[in-house]
Amino acid sequence: MLRTNRGLLKTILLSIITFGIYGLVVMSHISEEINLIATKRDSKHTMHYCLLVFIVAPITLGIASFVWNHRICNRIGAELQARNLPYSISAGTFWGWDILGSLIIVGPFIFLYKFLKAMNILNADYNTNKE
Repeated sequence: MLRTNRGLLKTILLSIITFGIYGLVVMSHISEEINLIATKRDSKHTMHYCLLVFIVAPITLGIASFVWNHRICNRIGAELQARNLPYSISAGTFWGWDILGSLIIVGPFIFLYKFLKAMNILNADYNTNKE
């Protein structure tokens, strides 16, 4: 059973308490879950989040983080659409809320909320249908 109870407040508070470790764990699980859920349909593979954070992003001076987020948002959105689920997320959500939204301070929080909600919906559908 994949987790369906990830929330914004819980993620933020536990990330603060654990000095960011909880956030790494959540994103690592999400990168594994999207591979489990979507690879059968789209034949793609999302890089594990820890590999991105600790090796690839430092080598690319952070550019790989933008590419990873762009791709995973599109992949989650495509899977939601393929399963006819009533929610959408895309790379535009990432660029609009997380990047441009940082100018109004709350944008990254809105993006994280949308991202976690999308994965909760996708995981719930996967748990129910196992396809």
